[in-house]
Amino acid sequence: MKTFNIIACLAVLLSLIGVSCSKDETKLVAVPGEGGSLQASGSSVVLTKENADQEALAIQWESADFGFKAAIINTLQIGLKGQNFEGAKEIAFSAGDNSYSFNILELNALLLAMELPVDVVTDLELRLKSTISTSFTPLYSNTLPLAVTPYAAISYLYVPGAYQKAIPPGADWVVETAESLISPTSNGIYTGIIYFPEADSEFKITPARSWDASYGDDGAGRISLNAGGNIKAPRTGNLELTVNTNENTITYKDHSWGIVGDAAVSWDDDTDMRYENSTQLWKITVELKAGEMKFRKNHDWGTNYGGANGTLNNDNIVITEAGMYDIVFDLVNMKYSLTKK
Repeated sequence: MKTFNIIACLAVLLSLIGVSCSKDETKLVAVPGEGGSLQASGSSVVLTKENADQEALAIQWESADFGFKAAIINTLQIGLKGQNFEGAKEIAFSAGDNSYSFNILELNALLLAMELPVDVVTDLELRLKSTISTSFTPLYSNTLPLAVTPYAAISYLYVPGAYQKAIPPGADWVVETAESLISPTSNGIYTGIIYFPEADSEFKITPARSWDASYGDDGAGRISLNAGGNIKAPRTGNLELTVNTNENTITYKDHSWGIVGDAAVSWDDDTDMRYENSTQLWKITVELKAGEMKFRKNHDWGTNYGGANGTLNNDNIVITEAGMYDIVFDLVNMKYSLTKK
């Protein structure tokens, strides 16, 4: 009889504080409980680069009620309308905060990281997720609509390293003249093509043309700010680097263009060109013979261009006069130029 009374009392006590004693439960549910109340300064935002430092959106909230006093962690969720916050972007706030203001630059970067289209209205939804521990089911606030129009914003990373000594008259490790990686929409993903004269050529990545901060090697294809170790190129040649600062990763793939043909060396041997990330042009100064040539990608005939009068197509380029030439290959505009020195 005493054992029964103890169990019964325990069950009543657990029910009063809202805790289920079923062994199949993985989450504890606080009862009663209400999600927080979320408010925003507007429901539509058109972002412009000219006003980057101005306020874009202000939010404020009242904390959720878990039925008892607890340290609450509040996180703003931003998701596509109608997706039930699947894959939503999350911004966690410090304990005790009850408001936050996004400026235009900050909000635009966040939206581009979500890979939203620029100069187009996208309908989003906002809500506040409140948690007290992983043992308790989160509580959610009301949902607010937000129509946003982000703008395109180009940003860069810079790659100072040992490879620079192979580019006359450059000196190695000079951040002011280092090649750059570009993110056309500032979404945290940067790409660029760099020629490495030797395998294991060392370099770092800087957010600005200074050594105030730099990404170093963090092992297993990962990088981190202010890491001491240099990053190493996996092999020689023109490599396309992709740096993801959202996940702090770096990857490489072959990406070269060269000239090939009997006007250069032969139809089997490529003379690699150098890529300028700042101009998006491939360039080389080389001695040519009378004959024919083409531009070929990655030493393979799968992708190649030629053509007459500076316009790229599938025809061969005819060199009528031997000599030293400055060659510029422009894939963006499908043009090329040959200038005899």
